[in-house]
Amino acid sequence: MEDEQALADALARGLRREGMAVDVAYDGDEGSEKVGVTRYDVVVLDRDLPGRSGDELCAEIVGGVTRVIMLTASGTLRDKVEGLALGADDYLPKPFDFPELVARLRALGRRATPAVPPVLRAADVVLDPAKRTVTRGSTALELTRKEFGVLEVLMAARGAVVSSEELLERVWDENADPFTTTVRVTVMTLRKKLGEPGIIDTVVGSGYRVPAEAPATV
Repeated sequence: MEDEQALADALARGLRREGMAVDVAYDGDEGSEKVGVTRYDVVVLDRDLPGRSGDELCAEIVGGVTRVIMLTASGTLRDKVEGLALGADDYLPKPFDFPELVARLRALGRRATPAVPPVLRAADVVLDPAKRTVTRGSTALELTRKEFGVLEVLMAARGAVVSSEELLERVWDENADPFTTTVRVTVMTLRKKLGEPGIIDTVVGSGYRVPAEAPATV
């Protein structure tokens, strides 16, 4: 969340190019509404938001599974200590380099509950979120951003079932049509690229999962 709309929109575009699903709020009140209905992995929070302050919103968010990285125009040690004391998980003064923000977001995402390893594996499928690569055996796979995002969420779930609604929320964004077939179509194309034997199970009425002991290629 960012009080400067142009910067917020630019950050959102950049993070989407990195394969992240991004919602944007331009003030603290809108941000409070969004975190009240959506479980975010990480919130990028400006301390100087209009309306409800970033400090107030941070206090509202902390204590759950969502991680918070605070942005501020002030980079003094005192401000950093204050931000972390509010419960923020990380603190980044402006101006900052975009690759550093991406790296910090990925690091915070790995601190989810339960913690997610930096490289995900299921049988002979290896997914590296930082490098944006997927291999099966010795073969590198070319996936779209959405295919990559779906596979990352499923593998990070470690055998748990992930609903279509959760995939839509975590891989797409708030503008996605909840009645769309895009998740089903994306899973279908992803299965084709992964090849046989299949590693993505459909759990009728519930969603999809990648078993913890997924089958390897022969």
